[in-house]
Amino acid sequence: MPHMATRAAETPTASGIAIKSLIVLILVNIMNFYDRHVGGALAEPLRKEFGLTDTQIGMISSIFTWLYAFVGLPMGLLADRVSRKGLLAAGIAVWGSLTGMAAWATTYFMLLVSRLGLAVGESACAPVATSWIGDLYPPAKRSRPLALFMLGVPVGGALSFFFSGPIAQAFGWRRAMIAAAIPALLLVPVVLMLREPERGAAEPRPSLEKASVFDVFRVPTFYWIIVSGALVNFNLYALGTFLPAFMGRVHHLQVGKANIATGTVYLVGGLLGGIFGGHWGDRIARHRPDGRLLIAAIAAFVAAPAAFIGVRQGFGSLFMAVVFLTAAYGLLNMYYGLVYASIQDIVAPAVRGTAMAIYFLAMYILGASFGPVITGKLSDNLAHRAAAAAGSVKVTEAFRAIGLQQAMLVIPVLALGLGLVLYAGSRSIVKDARQV
Repeated sequence: MPHMATRAAETPTASGIAIKSLIVLILVNIMNFYDRHVGGALAEPLRKEFGLTDTQIGMISSIFTWLYAFVGLPMGLLADRVSRKGLLAAGIAVWGSLTGMAAWATTYFMLLVSRLGLAVGESACAPVATSWIGDLYPPAKRSRPLALFMLGVPVGGALSFFFSGPIAQAFGWRRAMIAAAIPALLLVPVVLMLREPERGAAEPRPSLEKASVFDVFRVPTFYWIIVSGALVNFNLYALGTFLPAFMGRVHHLQVGKANIATGTVYLVGGLLGGIFGGHWGDRIARHRPDGRLLIAAIAAFVAAPAAFIGVRQGFGSLFMAVVFLTAAYGLLNMYYGLVYASIQDIVAPAVRGTAMAIYFLAMYILGASFGPVITGKLSDNLAHRAAAAAGSVKVTEAFRAIGLQQAMLVIPVLALGLGLVLYAGSRSIVKDARQV
């Protein structure tokens, strides 16, 4: 008992180390998603300078996601075996440098290479940071810091749109790339100055539980959750890639204002969706084990008509488009807190890390990676169809606007599918949770 008391007194939570480390890790995650979304924020100037199709724009995001998904697994293994702050600092240095080097790209191929380097660097962030936070806070106090860390997704995306677009409009997209790289690189020495906690430092006692990776595949609800992850991330990555272009083409906004409108959607919708989703999820989970998935399903069903109305708004209806797209984005963002908590409910503690790694790999490969490229391909095809229907041999900007607007209607359709999948998962989760 004296030994346990001494250990508790020495845990990072007992000092300001935990708060300082958490703040830095949140800033790292904000820059993680800032630099990840800069490609979407600058899609229109990149398209015009390099003469790209929407399929090629989508591929810039998709090729990042494919590599990110596969590199994430070995990065997770490294995070359990080497210095986490060293690995995280190296990852930031790589992704920051490659983001900045995109400013010197003269070909489409060079742009793709820069995004591949970004994928390698950013793949270190999630496994390192979540493991680090787990050793800063005991089990009963981890939900809030992890939720704060995950707010880096909408906040980082919003800031990328708020700043990258206006910088590109004023100084060109190349300087916007450099501006995105500098804050990330400045975080490298800050991370290295942190005191890394020992692995298991916040655990009251070491776990003796034995479990196999094959146990994860014996849980029916887990398959429904994987499919749901593919659907929600298809939509969210398609939005991140093409929403600024949609604002520019359909609502005739310059790149700066188009990105400010997109940033508003991300910031307001993302924060409200994340906060309310977590709050309602915890409350309903006290009364019924299928509650979180049911709320997520309802949110997806409501997001579908909101997204449809938002996408269908034409020139002159910018305010209504922003309102409904903000609602749709917020409702879809409720997914993360609700479904990630549900994963913890259906798998044994000893294999939760493995379950999350499998989930991330599947949802990135099956959903997030295809959202941008398929939406882009649809946009190109529908733009050509609109031009042909009008008797034009040239695909003008007006036809590109029509094509993209019609292509983005895939988002409400998949939101309905997401709701059905989550509802199916809620039907099996009660039984699966009892077997943990």
